[in-house]
Amino acid sequence: MKNFGLLILGIILGALAMYYYTNKDLDVSTPPISQPSGIVTPDEMKAMDQAYNVRYAIINDSLFKDFKEKDNRSSWYKLEDIENYLVYAKDQAKSKGYILDGLRVYLGAYPDTNSEKGLTTLFLAPTGYMNKSEGSLFYFQDGGDDIPGANGLNRAGHGYPPSANYPQ
Repeated sequence: MKNFGLLILGIILGALAMYYYTNKDLDVSTPPISQPSGIVTPDEMKAMDQAYNVRYAIINDSLFKDFKEKDNRSSWYKLEDIENYLVYAKDQAKSKGYILDGLRVYLGAYPDTNSEKGLTTLFLAPTGYMNKSEGSLFYFQDGGDDIPGANGLNRAGHGYPPSANYPQ
């Protein structure tokens, strides 16, 4: 009879635990989306794109004057490539003793070949700071420096046509 009483007590305690477990308010909603710093509006993007026209004309009039294709004005990356690169860059930074804190966008150009002029490109370089213990006397989180020896991301698509303004 003693074991039967313990069995009933166990069932009651189990039922109460299940009741509280299944009826507690579980917040399974997605976290609120916060706006990152540096957001620009479409009108601001148009203004910046138009302000670049003078520089773009100088580049094309001097470097691309004898070529039918004009220089790039944009680079396009697949979202999947950006997401995969962030995971890769964090891992590579960690293996080099750094903490990834951002990405720097560089303006570059592909090398010229005999048949065509190298177009402008944008590539990403990982930035970060040395992973030092917070207990260290020399702990500073200045961040933002390019991580030495870390791989960047390039090989983006260009605009259609390459010389197209914003928006495309």
